[in-house]
Amino acid sequence: MILKKLFVPALFAATAILHVQPLTAQEKISSDDLFVQARNAAFQQKNYPKAIALCQQALAGSPGYTDIRVFLGRLYFWSDKEDSARITLDQALRENPSHEDAAVAAASIAYFTNRYKDGLAYAETGLQHHPKSPDLMLQKAKLLTATREYKYAARLTDSLLVIDPKNSDARSLAGRIRDFSASNKIGVSYDYTHFGKQFDDPWHLTSIDYSRQTKYGSIIGRVNYTNRFKTNGVQFEMDAYPSIAKNFYAYVNFGYSPDDGVFPKYRGGFSLYANLPKSFEADLGFRYLNFGNDTWIYTGSIGKYYKSFWFNLRAYVTPDDDRISHSYAFTSRYYLGGADDFVHASIGYGISPDDRTQAIQLNNNYKLLTHRISGGYRFTHKKLNVFLINLGYSRVEYLPKTKDDQITAGIGYQRRF
Repeated sequence: MILKKLFVPALFAATAILHVQPLTAQEKISSDDLFVQARNAAFQQKNYPKAIALCQQALAGSPGYTDIRVFLGRLYFWSDKEDSARITLDQALRENPSHEDAAVAAASIAYFTNRYKDGLAYAETGLQHHPKSPDLMLQKAKLLTATREYKYAARLTDSLLVIDPKNSDARSLAGRIRDFSASNKIGVSYDYTHFGKQFDDPWHLTSIDYSRQTKYGSIIGRVNYTNRFKTNGVQFEMDAYPSIAKNFYAYVNFGYSPDDGVFPKYRGGFSLYANLPKSFEADLGFRYLNFGNDTWIYTGSIGKYYKSFWFNLRAYVTPDDDRISHSYAFTSRYYLGGADDFVHASIGYGISPDDRTQAIQLNNNYKLLTHRISGGYRFTHKKLNVFLINLGYSRVEYLPKTKDDQITAGIGYQRRF
């Protein structure tokens, strides 16, 4: 009887311990398993309500599981529940202030909901704990760009590309803000074109430009001087890159020359650029040239940033009474550092109205058949000095069954201040 009285309570105690330990382990495994199920419901099944319910169930058992709470905040945002997303992510950051993904998610959602000041606060707080986080640096650069703090955004993307030179999103953003990053820029360039037999004398083109950054975007004034056909001429131009919305900006051009024998009398252009997901970009627009008669040229392009590369395919279409003329260009860049440090190469067919060294040849009764290839190198020195070198070769059929070789070489310099 004494042994029985001692044995039964011990048996119950041992049984209770055996049941409690597996239950605790099961709870932990259950939270992780529910998280996996929630991600599967969101990404594979596209069922956000189910994913939200699974996250809520997991947090009921593990309220301190920050990764799940951050994912729940993202799910709320994807479900158009912005207030719930903000409350959930704020709670995650209160409970775990150093959680990197929580800061990234909060800054990202603030960016997409136009709460730029809040987004910068999230990003800066996160960077205090993770000063070299590529995701936080990118989010802060996006927010600075949205608030038109282009100079600081450019500095941040340059720093990010030093840490992560193959970051396509950072490369894309750096390319967009390159022309916005300095309050003032002045530049000079010279292009020389040699002809095998089409013209006896080479062509010379010298350009001087001044760029000023405003709160609406950059504005550029340019004076072009040329000697073509043994005739001197001058052209006055103005370019603008107005920022329209978070993911849209435009290119606007207007030019005039009193010497329409060597320049078009008037020129103009417009393109609307869109920054697309996955580091793609695209634009549509037109160019206008007047050589006594109006010439309208329609253009569009698609571009893609991939690691340290940029690829772009552009087309020009010119309708006229007889037929539709067209030209194409495929361009690639390989970035060696920041947005102004790269080598580039291009192959094309036809004459581009954006090529100031050759656009005058669009004023030709015979539609020139041109195949061209070019390359160049652009680099910075002490950040404020930009140098460029270009070299190109064209094979031109300027008369029926009559072809010529053309070589174009150019150099340029730009100073920021």
